[in-house]
Amino acid sequence: MADAITTWIDRYRRAWESNDPDDIRALFTEDASYRTEPFAEPSDGHLEIVEGWLDAQDDPGSVDFEWRLLGQDGSQYFVEGVTDYHDGPTYSNLWVVVLAPDGRAEEFTEWWMEQEA
Repeated sequence: MADAITTWIDRYRRAWESNDPDDIRALFTEDASYRTEPFAEPSDGHLEIVEGWLDAQDDPGSVDFEWRLLGQDGSQYFVEGVTDYHDGPTYSNLWVVVLAPDGRAEEFTEWWMEQEA
């Protein structure tokens, strides 16, 4: 089942690089919930998720991302990542991703904290 999260993160990275609405929509179920921080109001559904993503999009090729799976509880995955912006800060990330049986995310919550220089 850990292969499911690897596949999802590979697709997430593709969407991160392309900023293509179809790539973004393909990551999430139609009624998915996406939170950019744990207690933020979520973006719900494809329309809100794509709009929020594109409002905060990164330029293609502007970031390196490494990750590792911290754990799994059924369809819920806990991912630790490091996002290194080529011309900016580096962030530590924690993701909680709930995958539907078809491999798309039903819920996605991210934490990101800037690392000290």
